[in-house]
Amino acid sequence: MIRVLVADDEPVARRRVVRFLKQDPEVEVVAECAGGREAVERIVADRPDIVFLDVQMPDVTGIEVAEQVGVEEMPAVVFVTAFDQYAIRAFELNAVDYLLKPFDAERFAQALARARSRLGGGGGERARQKDELRAVVKELLAEHVATAAVEYLDRIAVRVDGSLRIVRAADVDWFETEGNYIRLHVGRANHLIRVTAAELEQQLDPRQFARIHRRYLINLDRVSEVQPWFAGDAVVILKDGTKLRLARSHRAALHARLLGDK
Repeated sequence: MIRVLVADDEPVARRRVVRFLKQDPEVEVVAECAGGREAVERIVADRPDIVFLDVQMPDVTGIEVAEQVGVEEMPAVVFVTAFDQYAIRAFELNAVDYLLKPFDAERFAQALARARSRLGGGGGERARQKDELRAVVKELLAEHVATAAVEYLDRIAVRVDGSLRIVRAADVDWFETEGNYIRLHVGRANHLIRVTAAELEQQLDPRQFARIHRRYLINLDRVSEVQPWFAGDAVVILKDGTKLRLARSHRAALHARLLGDK
């Protein structure tokens, strides 16, 4: 039986990793930690074989967990996080893989397989896996640079009583399609601009906005809850109480974003 510890300060993300792990009958989840300090204590006490370790935890980061336990004492580590400045340190801390949120079941299974293969490997095998990890992180770095180079829409000009007003994209709760126009919903106010949904979606940062229906684009920071509805559809409830239909065709993508993107 392979003994695994999971550490992530976000309960939803932690439960998702545990759910994937429990699909493997050869895996036993020995601890679920909500912070880095707890993870250090449990790694030392329980000596798991593999650790799925979130990098960005508020008390002690995943990188600091590995350093406090000691690189030589750390079990096989899979870092789990959104891309961040710590990625390149993953090789030095006994890491076998680096899962970038949001990830799917297939990518998770690949990471678990790599960690499992580390358990029985000698020095040569560990060196080979470190080379593999180096390639993974190099790919993530290239992806991050490419994404950072794109300039997304930050400010939107709207007409209010004949005057021009600037609305920050991050302040928009949701966008609603009305023919060749888009209605911006910003708190209790709303504004109409002449642009198609396709044109607007290309300009918005995909890390912050998501399409949930042919009529709606939402700010992910405003999502409070997702409730099931009829025929595979669902309802997205925003923090101000607004309810918007989530089409079945967009449901899996939204769930992945909400469960994995930090």
